[in-house]
Amino acid sequence: MIHDPREEILERVFALGEEGDATVAGLEAMLPDFNVRDEIAKLVASKHLVNEGDRLLLTAEGEEIARLVVRRNRLAERLLADLFDLRGEVMEAGACAFEHALSPEVTASVCTFLGHPPLCPHQKPIPQGECCTSAAREMRPLVTPLPDLDIGNAGRIVFIAPKYIDRLNRLSSLGVIAGSVVRLRQRRPACVIEFGETSLALDPEIAREIFVKRVDAG
Repeated sequence: MIHDPREEILERVFALGEEGDATVAGLEAMLPDFNVRDEIAKLVASKHLVNEGDRLLLTAEGEEIARLVVRRNRLAERLLADLFDLRGEVMEAGACAFEHALSPEVTASVCTFLGHPPLCPHQKPIPQGECCTSAAREMRPLVTPLPDLDIGNAGRIVFIAPKYIDRLNRLSSLGVIAGSVVRLRQRRPACVIEFGETSLALDPEIAREIFVKRVDAG
């Protein structure tokens, strides 16, 4: 899926450079239906690329744009893989479409939500943003599966992502719904939670489908 041609070219040059040299031939292989040479010429003229024979190099201005695009794309992949268990072409196509909807503020929020992940699902580094380098940032994800809470800590349920709809209906009938505050008392052999005056034992697989935001530390 091609969006902004400039961003598309710079992103691919960045990715090729991670694996070795970015070349015109390599770029044409990645984008067979794209007029690569015309776009390269435009980016060279705008001083975002340097073309040395067949070899392509990002200028400082080009690398700055490329890092932002790559960061958005890889965070989008991480989000779709971790939250929705998407893989392969479905994940990649979704991330390609989704990344263009991410403003700088939303990108930082997604990064923080995921706990500032260092790698995308393909095990390639995710370029850091200001939210990653701030000394005061929260290292852990803001929203996590319920069993990832510390024992004794409470979390507010943000959403439930069950594999089967009957699980959601069952949890709702027990009062386990978005907005509820639950406290983790035990992880194994069953995940035991408390909310209000109720204690409930959950299968660990079901518990991991409940995503919470921490609300206290004890």
